Order: sequence, then C-alpha cells, then structure tokens
Amino acid sequence: MSEPKRRFLERVAFPTALLASPTPTVIGADTVIVGNIRGRGHFIVSGEIHGDGELEGALHLAVTANWHGTVHADQAIVAGKITGGVIVKDKLEIGYTAVIRGRVSARTIAIAKGAIVDGEIEVTSGAPVVEFEEKREGR
Repeated sequence: MSEPKRRFLERVAFPTALLASPTPTVIGADTVIVGNIRGRGHFIVSGEIHGDGELEGALHLAVTANWHGTVHADQAIVAGKITGGVIVKDKLEIGYTAVIRGRVSARTIAIAKGAIVDGEIEVTSGAPVVEFEEKREGR
C-alpha cells in the first residue's frame, strides 16, 4: 500500500525527512544574524536575519521568524515574515500567519487563508496558486 499524500509541512516535521540530509541548521528565536547566509540542507529559522539567503535545500521559516532580504531555497514553508522576497525552485507553502512583502516565485505555491502577500507572485510551472484553509490544531 502506498504512503498517504502529505503536505510539505507535515513531511518536513517527521524525523525521517531529515535522515536523507545532514543535521538541520537551526536559527533560534532569540538569534539575530546580520549578513548573507549560504548553505546546503534543511534550515529551520525562528529568529531574525538581515541579509540574503542562498539555500540548497528546504527552508522552514517559523511564525516567530523575520527575514529582511531575498531568500532562495529549493522548497520552503513560510509562517513568519519576509521583507524582500522568496524565490523557490520547487514547492512553496505560505501559512496563515505569514506576511511577505516582496517578490514570491516558485514552481508551485499554496497560500493559506489569512496570509498576507504584498508583491508580485510568479508560479513558474504555470499552475494556479492553490488556496487552502488551515485546519490543524493550534489554528
């Protein structure tokens, strides 16, 4: 029997999703980084970043996170704030708590009701933007 389909957010939350890559890079909620970030693997950001990002892997921007700059990633989940833009090669999920001011580009984009995107949205695959309503606990 095949594995049930799961949204990207649920897949990256499982430890098995992290086994294929090295230990994730975690930027804690009380951390402020000034400068550009470049790296490979899974990035979990809960703090504040002032600079651009070139990430070869997945980005999980938590609800407490603020990113001031443009971030490039392979896949991304955004629940926090971005001022600058987010460019994703594959899938981008924008949670209901997200606030993005700037350009948004990805192969596929899913946006939760309640999210704020103030800027150009580009879906590189030509598929429509998927809108969804958050139904998980804590909403």
